[in-house]
Amino acid sequence: MNRIILADNQAIFRAGAARTLSLEEDMRIVAQCEDVPKLFVAIDGLRGSVVLLSSSLRLELKDLFARTQAAGSRTVLVAENSELVPEEVAALFDGILHRNVGGSVLIDCIRRVARGQRFVQRANVTTMQSSDSVGTRVRDRLTPKEMQIVALIVQGCKNKDIAQQLGTKEQVIKNYLRSIYDKSGVSDRLELALFTIHHRVLAEAAAKAGHLIQMKSA
Repeated sequence: MNRIILADNQAIFRAGAARTLSLEEDMRIVAQCEDVPKLFVAIDGLRGSVVLLSSSLRLELKDLFARTQAAGSRTVLVAENSELVPEEVAALFDGILHRNVGGSVLIDCIRRVARGQRFVQRANVTTMQSSDSVGTRVRDRLTPKEMQIVALIVQGCKNKDIAQQLGTKEQVIKNYLRSIYDKSGVSDRLELALFTIHHRVLAEAAAKAGHLIQMKSA
């Protein structure tokens, strides 16, 4: 059984990765950590695990590798889609992935790393940024109000919270969500959040919409 520690400050990514991995019979999520202190506690207590951690945690690599080596665990770094991981840093990890990783690649990576192999997802950043026609198409189809709702979904807000922030009723938000799902080709809020994160153009538009909401509420 492959025991996995998920460490990421984005709850949506943790939930998506956990759902993907939990469907595999040889995978078991033993801990989910949103910050460095909780990650270190998990590493110390759950020896022999595969640690899947995001570069957004900004932790000290020296401390990380001292703990994982002592625990007999292996490490996989999840970099941001546009992030270039220096070779000297990448060489320290057993695996390198990016946030836009597909489920099959994620599973393959975990299995290989657990067997003692190394796995590196090669990403052409220029291509990803310039050829995201799907993200661009969905962004252009969404109205400003729908984009605000997408932004709040990515932040983990429930329908009631979204309605309060936008000054409307919960049923209105549900109606908007049906339209958003139809335009983006997803079936639920988790898929919508993951879809947004994986498409840089759409993620940037949602971030701007979320910033506008914060400015209005300040």
